[in-house]
Order: sequence, then structure tokens, then C-alpha cells
Amino acid sequence: MSVSIDKILAGDVQAVSRLIRMIDDNHPAAVMILKQLFPHTGRAVIIGLTGPPGAGKSTLTNQLIRSIRKQQKTVGVLAVDPSSPFTGGAILGDRIRMQEHFNDEGVFIRSMASRGEFGGITSATRGALTVLDAMGKDYILVETVGVGQDEIDIARVANTTVIVLAPGLGDTIQTLKAGILEVGDILVVNKADKPDANVAIAELKAMVALGISTNLGTEDWQPMVVSAIANSSQGISELWSAIETRLAYLSREPSPHYKKRRFYFHKLELVDLVKKQFMENILKDLNQKGRLDDYVNAIIKKEIDPYTASEQILANLSKES
Repeated sequence: MSVSIDKILAGDVQAVSRLIRMIDDNHPAAVMILKQLFPHTGRAVIIGLTGPPGAGKSTLTNQLIRSIRKQQKTVGVLAVDPSSPFTGGAILGDRIRMQEHFNDEGVFIRSMASRGEFGGITSATRGALTVLDAMGKDYILVETVGVGQDEIDIARVANTTVIVLAPGLGDTIQTLKAGILEVGDILVVNKADKPDANVAIAELKAMVALGISTNLGTEDWQPMVVSAIANSSQGISELWSAIETRLAYLSREPSPHYKKRRFYFHKLELVDLVKKQFMENILKDLNQKGRLDDYVNAIIKKEIDPYTASEQILANLSKES
């Protein structure tokens, strides 16, 4: 399987789809292509949307696609879905909700499986970001499920991180304690027509005013709080205005905090790639020699515990190297 670099840079949808599939399938040739595409990246504006299930992220993403297309700008969408615990495949609900854009040549939508990884952003997702950036998309929207402190990788990736919340999904203060509000540049209370929406909005504004939301982005950026009813397009113009305000802020000389965010993103990306290749090499060696199954059978028979087994695997690896 081969993909033309020139076709990717020219925005050929079939070539892009083929390459992202190769990345998702961990095809060896994909890495060589990503190496050649990397110098052509850094132009796209990346907007991350995260928040608990049921907050309406996909509907909000759909509305943002409309806002971007009205400006005659192109957009790529990566919807990071929860994976099937059995197949590792993505659940395609997001693509169904965004189907009105499927025939729009200026929109590229792809669902990607989280494959059980914490943080919502996998190495395959990072690779897909590289592809969409290199193909020339003006904006890239990345939608992930965020429910706790581990679900913050999107803030390392995006220029602007939008946290989507909704009344009735749990106490806002508890959500804050989970750590998700610490990464938000813009906080959206969706489904603002529901009971207690005003309470949630007031709580968020109070948190921002008190400096409870620490924000990983920039030292003097104060997170903006917006309300919306995405199903009826209410509040979408206010949300887009908040995003533009954030982007205008970032167009100035980046602060040390923003530079630090980018540093940690590339650091995490590098560590993730090293970890992935290291694990693949270990498991390949164990499987080829049949030792992995031997350890599993020994654990089942209670001849060894999994902790000792993992220590022995690493010890043997050190001896062999």
C-alpha cells in the first residue's frame, strides 16, 4: 500500500483517508510518510472540544463546522470515540450526527478509536492531526470525551480548548475537582434551557473570578464562560466570538506558559512514540518465543503472580540487551 505525498499536500481526500487508515492500522509505511509531512505542518488552527458524555459535544462541533464554512474556510474533524472493549474500533455516532457535511469538499470528518488509552489523544490521533494539517485544512476540530484528570491531553494539542458541560450531568464543583476545568480556555454550558443551567453558569463564572480554574494555557488568560443551546443554534455566535478572541490573543507573542504547553505536547508525543515502539518490540519478541503464553498459563495456575512475571520479563530484557 502506497500513498503519494504530493496528493496529500494537494488535499486529495482519497489519499488522506488511505493514509489515516494506515496510521490507525499501525502500517509500517505510515511512519515514513509522516516524517515527510511533518515539515509542512504548523499552519492549521486546532480547536479541542472535550467534556463528559451527554454534554452535546458532537452537536456543538456540528455547529462550529457551519460557522467555519460560512467564512469559506476549510475544516477537518477528528472525533475520538470510546473504543469497543472487544474490537478496539470506534463507535461512529459522531459521524452520524455530522452527516450533513459529508458531501462538502471543504470538510473532512474522521472518527478514531481511543483504543482504551487515557488522555483521549492516541498516537494515531496525533498522526491524523499531522495529515490534516499538511493537507491544508484551515481549522481542525478534535472532539474527545473528558471525564477526569487523565482526560487533558487535548489541551496539549489544541490552540484553544473548549470544555463542554451541561446541567444535570453532575455537580459542577465535582467536575472541577476531577480536574477537567483546569485545562479550559473557554467553558460552555450547553443545553442552557434546562433547569439549573443558570446555577451552573453562575458557579463557573464564580470559579473563574476566584481563580479556581488554573488553566494550562497562558499566564494572564481568563477562561471565558459561554452558554448555548446547540440544538437550536443559540449561543453559537457567542461561542465563535469567544474562540476568535482567544485566537487573537494567541496571535500576539506567545507567553512562556503557552510555549511550555507546546513543549509538553511534543515531549508527550515523543515519549508516547518511544513507549509504543518499545512495547511492540517486547511483545513481538515474547510472542515469537512463546514466552508470553507461558507466563499467562503460569499466572492462571497460580505458579507465579503477574507482578513477579512482569519483573522477570523486564529483567530478562535487560540481560539480553
